[in-house]
Amino acid sequence: MWYFNGEIIRTPKTMVISGVTYPKTIFRDKTTLTSLNIKPYRVTTPDSRYYWNGKFTIDTSGSEVVGTYASTARDLATLRSSMLEKANSAAAGRHAAIDWYWSRASKGGTAVPSNIATYATALYSEHETIKTAIAACNTMAKIKAYEAKPHTETRKKEVYAEDGTMSYHDSETYTLAREIDMCTHFSVNPADEVDAGLVSLVAD
Repeated sequence: MWYFNGEIIRTPKTMVISGVTYPKTIFRDKTTLTSLNIKPYRVTTPDSRYYWNGKFTIDTSGSEVVGTYASTARDLATLRSSMLEKANSAAAGRHAAIDWYWSRASKGGTAVPSNIATYATALYSEHETIKTAIAACNTMAKIKAYEAKPHTETRKKEVYAEDGTMSYHDSETYTLAREIDMCTHFSVNPADEVDAGLVSLVAD
């Protein structure tokens, strides 16, 4: 987009400036645009997850015109409620995946395996920990940090055989920088869902 004489130009068009008609192809010519004082234009908006758009202002003083919406913070209690909903949904999904063990046992079938029972207990405990952490997010900065917590993930390098099958190298690893939403991140997993390529995932 471009800006000229109070007008926001969203797509190239024919321009009449000081009685001279310029074809829309001038928008591919930076030198001509500069000579006519037609400037690039962009808009910055607050992160809608955390802020409402406030008053709109336009700064034309630089080589680029920037339109900016002031930010009005959303209600912290409402944000925490949304975070809690995410956490509850994530926990419910994990519990739903293993509820059949208890259903089977209640009908006289095989007893719930000890590893699944241990996992369920750990899942309940971690869910409570997450809920406590969410309740403690009493500033916007804490909410943002909890929903995008920096981590370093270390993984084993993948090795592909000629037939296309993949395995992991025993000693060669690489790292990834990740931001994790802690509302939905559970460190506990059933044994059959362990990521064989994961070496570690550490909060920065």
